[in-house]
Amino acid sequence: MTDQAALVDLGQRHLYPNYQQSPFVLCRGQGSQLWDVQGKRYLDLCAGIAVNTLGHAHPRLVAAICEQAAKLIHVSNYFYNEPNLELAARLTEMSGYSRVFFCNSGTEAIEMSLKLARKHFTAKTNPDRYRIIAFSNSFHGRTLGALAVTGQEKYRDGFGPLAGVTHVPYGDVEAVRAQMGADVAGILVEPIQGEGGIITAPEGFLRSLRRIADEQGALLLADEVQTGVGRTGRFFACEHSGVVPDIVALAKGLGGGFPIGAVLCTEALALALPPGSHGTTFGGNPLASRAALAVLQVLDEEKLVAASQIKGAWLGQLLTELAARFPGQIAATRGLGLLWAVELDPSVDVNLVLQQCKNAGLLLTRAGSHALRFSPALTVLPSELEEGVQLLGKVLEAIVSCGIC
Repeated sequence: MTDQAALVDLGQRHLYPNYQQSPFVLCRGQGSQLWDVQGKRYLDLCAGIAVNTLGHAHPRLVAAICEQAAKLIHVSNYFYNEPNLELAARLTEMSGYSRVFFCNSGTEAIEMSLKLARKHFTAKTNPDRYRIIAFSNSFHGRTLGALAVTGQEKYRDGFGPLAGVTHVPYGDVEAVRAQMGADVAGILVEPIQGEGGIITAPEGFLRSLRRIADEQGALLLADEVQTGVGRTGRFFACEHSGVVPDIVALAKGLGGGFPIGAVLCTEALALALPPGSHGTTFGGNPLASRAALAVLQVLDEEKLVAASQIKGAWLGQLLTELAARFPGQIAATRGLGLLWAVELDPSVDVNLVLQQCKNAGLLLTRAGSHALRFSPALTVLPSELEEGVQLLGKVLEAIVSCGIC
C-alpha cells in the first residue's frame, strides 16, 4: 500500500488522535535523509527528537539488530542474557557509575530515578524524606510520576493532584536553598532544558546544586534523556560543569532508534530497591541491549562525541549568521554540541515556519513556545547542516516577502 492519502486516512480513522501528525508517510531513511511513500526526500535534522544517534539505517546498527533478532529477542529479567551483561559493563565503565538499571524509555528512566531516590531514604533512615525539588519550564515525561516533576502546566493540566514536588525557577540557586528541608530526597535537573526551549544551565548552577545536595544530605538527579550519549560534545552534558550526579537518567540516543532507557547510580544506592520493589518486563532485553552496544561501539570508533562538538560549533556559526539576516524574525540562537534552538520573535507563527520547512523538505521540531529545535544525528554531515540552515533561510525569506509575519 503506497497511496499516501489512503495511508493518512487509515491513521486518522484508527490511531488515537493525541498527536498532530503531518499528512505524509515516511517509509525509508539513510543517514540524515528520509523519504515518504511518494518518493519525496526530506533532510532530517531532528533525528526522531534526538534519538537517531547514528542516523537512519547505519549498517553497524542494522547488522547488530538483525544478528541478535536471529539469536534471541527476549527472555525476561528472571534470567541473565549476554548482550545485557556486556552493555551494563560497558556503560558503567564509560560513565564511572557502579550500577545500571535498564528500562524502555526516558519516562521510565525518570520514574526509576524518583523511586530510587525516595526509597533510598524512606526504607532506611527517614520515612518522611520523599520530596523532590524540580524546576519550572522542565520536562521529564508523561506518566503521573514524571508529570509531577515536570514544570510546565500545559502538560500537567487535567491529571489531578500531583504531590510531593516543589518547583523553583531554573537557574535560581537561592530559590533552591529556600526550599530545602529535612523532607527533601533529591533535586532533579536537566543540564539543558530540552522541551523547555534548549535552555542551558547558567554558569555554576549545576555545581551549586551539587554543593547544596551534599550539604543537606540529599541526592542530585540528572535528566540526561535528551542531552546524554554524546549529543552536547561530552557523553553526559553534566560533564561540561564537572558535576557528577548521584543518579543519571538516559534514553533517546542510547539505542539509536531502538527503544531503551537506563538509570546509572552510585554504589551507595545499590541496595535501595530490593528485589520486587521495581521492575520492567522488557527492560534489558537482548535485542535492545545489542542495539545500544552497537551505538556505543560506533560512537567510540568513529569519535562521534568529539565530532558533535565540532559540528555543533559549525551549526552555531551558521545559525548566528542566519539570525543576523533576519533580525526581525529570529530573537536568539542558543545551544551546545548538536542541540540548538532558533528562538523566533513572538510575531512569527512558529507552526507556520515548521510547516513551510516540511514543505521545503526540512524536518525540525519545536521546543518551548517559540523555538525551532535542531537535534540532528551525530553522523550528520557539515554540508547537510549547511543545507538545512539554507532551507530555513529560504522559508523565512518567503514568509517575510509575503508579509505573513
